[in-house]
Amino acid sequence: MAVYTHLGAEEMAALIEGFDVGSLVSAKGIAEGVSNSNWLLETTGADGNGARFILTMYEFRIELGDLPYFLTLLDHLAAKGCPVPRTIHDRHGNLYTMRGDKALAMIEFLPGVSVSDPTAGQARAVGGELARLHLAAADFADARDNGMGVAEWQRLAAQCGPDGLASIDPALAVLVARELPRLAAAWPTDLPRSVIHADLFPDNVLMLGDTVTGLIDFYFACNDTTAYDMAVTHAAWCFDVRNGAFRPDLSVALIEGYEAVRPFSAAERAALPLLAQGASMRFAMTRAYDWLNTPADALVTKKDPMAFARRLEFYAANPEVFA
Repeated sequence: MAVYTHLGAEEMAALIEGFDVGSLVSAKGIAEGVSNSNWLLETTGADGNGARFILTMYEFRIELGDLPYFLTLLDHLAAKGCPVPRTIHDRHGNLYTMRGDKALAMIEFLPGVSVSDPTAGQARAVGGELARLHLAAADFADARDNGMGVAEWQRLAAQCGPDGLASIDPALAVLVARELPRLAAAWPTDLPRSVIHADLFPDNVLMLGDTVTGLIDFYFACNDTTAYDMAVTHAAWCFDVRNGAFRPDLSVALIEGYEAVRPFSAAERAALPLLAQGASMRFAMTRAYDWLNTPADALVTKKDPMAFARRLEFYAANPEVFA
């Protein structure tokens, strides 16, 4: 999440009138994340008792034609009992509305907070909910390819160029030149597939204690290798936020939580070290591109690509963490 486009109070209020949620009371931009503009809305509520929602304007990395997939997936998972926000359809029943050439959608606000320093109990709960998501989406009728797969890592690396990567850190250019071709050549294509979240960072999970109250930000969701979703989540959750050190307690708990609901096959478990290296490359590349291309006046916090470059090297040197 972030804010790239600024909406005035009158324009925001007019947009909200298109939904049956009452009148706008306040709107606050949300700075976390990198791909869309987001606001936390407070309204009078359809019943006059007050309500809160999240409004998203889709800025980049998202094709308009993909929105029905993302938004109907939320409704599908919510109906299955997964802790995800429902889409708030507009007064005409539409999943989203348009402002010029940009789409906006509203989703329900869920309680809870995103943890920055998770406990093993919280990691175990997240693993379980990730597995339940994979199972609940098994009969989701729509499908979408992963637009952030290997080919996109290669495209982003080319866009950044060796000089651009080196301007961030000389070690990043060296790592990408060495590791990206190796990962592309070895990437598995014969493992079980499902709908995956593909971006389940701690700031995309809401918690109350050890209970997951919300899985949010499904705008990279797609149909891809199921175990890759664990690799992404593992890389996002299992390293200390202060010094980047690997947290074995979180790793064990996350995997145990997942396998209590959906055990990995032998082939999936064997592939996890490589999948985790790929997940690390994916985020190193998108962060590097954003580092070099984010507008200076955007209300967005740029994120260090080297954090994931170091995780890639860790996974390559320590495959036993998934044994």
